[in-house]
Amino acid sequence: MKVYFDNAATTAIDLEVFEAMKPYMLEHFGNPSSIHSHGRQVRTAIERSRKKVADLLNAAPAEVFFTSGGTEADNTALRCTVNDKGIKHVISSKIEHHAVLHTVEQLEKDGVKVSYVNLDENGVVDYDHLESLLKKEPNSLVSLMHANNEIGNLLDLERVGDMCEEHNAVFHSDTVQSMAHYVHDMSRLKLDFAVGSAHKFHGPKGVGFLYINHKNKIHPFIHGGAQERNMRGGTENVYGIVGLAKAMEIAYAEMESHRKHIEGLKTHMIEKLKASIDGIAFNGVSDDLDKSLYTVLNVCLPPNDDNDMLLFNLDIAGISASGGSACSSGSSIGSHVLAELNRDQNRGAIRFSFSKYNTLEEVDYAVEKLAELYQPETTSA
Repeated sequence: MKVYFDNAATTAIDLEVFEAMKPYMLEHFGNPSSIHSHGRQVRTAIERSRKKVADLLNAAPAEVFFTSGGTEADNTALRCTVNDKGIKHVISSKIEHHAVLHTVEQLEKDGVKVSYVNLDENGVVDYDHLESLLKKEPNSLVSLMHANNEIGNLLDLERVGDMCEEHNAVFHSDTVQSMAHYVHDMSRLKLDFAVGSAHKFHGPKGVGFLYINHKNKIHPFIHGGAQERNMRGGTENVYGIVGLAKAMEIAYAEMESHRKHIEGLKTHMIEKLKASIDGIAFNGVSDDLDKSLYTVLNVCLPPNDDNDMLLFNLDIAGISASGGSACSSGSSIGSHVLAELNRDQNRGAIRFSFSKYNTLEEVDYAVEKLAELYQPETTSA
């Protein structure tokens, strides 16, 4: 049996999305910057896609800019805001995705003051500490992700947005993991910047978008052309943009049914794991459906001599899962998120992340194979 439980890393492309993209791969190949009919045809497709994304976000089309993905969008929001708005102080957390964390670290090297908000033992943001940081230094840039990609913790966007508005701070949120899994109503949320990446919601890789609230004026991060209304140089990824919009449209239309299905899978896995493996626990608040991203479950396993081979042994059994962010898969350091939470290094950690294509049978199979690795005779004292 082949089981894919690494949907936080990337998702399978929806067949409807592929069919929507195909004409722009094979037939409509014009450069959207060209003024002839071939160019105008694909330009229309881009602007139609932009309007679709904007409508789903309850935003204006002029607030949506297409990028190569979430990393570029995060870098654009952070670097250009600091440069163009004269920001001297950035507030973030130590468990952000590296697209944010590494950018913030580089900004600090460049002379920007950086403060990290306190987190509790489960990685939940200390909102009182955040407010104290904002009171001490208003006019800051706050960058906190909506849903943590490793442990699934959710940020209260409305609460943070209210704080930022009160203290005249700019609010950027990496919404890559939650985009198209939750409704993001930009007319209600007090977000200055938000981010989406198509391959996290059954669209193609290599395309994303940056939402920029119309109140914010920044210069381009990537220079070299007048594309994206002078905001991002480079010929547009036309079929990727078409696929992104189609994937997002499907996700919004089927959001409730998909959420109900995926929450059922997650609840079932939690129950089966508790019944099958003594000493099982969960990292962050990923086992709390009310406080975590419903697509992610981060499992904290008992001490075991073979914990270092855990993902390898699951892979042999046909189960694809993760120890953390796919962006860190080549690193020997391990998960910076779990390290920040001071997790017991003797315990194994595995992130299961679900999609609409997963089944209860796959959950049962994964738990069965995992439990086989944690029989009493193989468990360390």
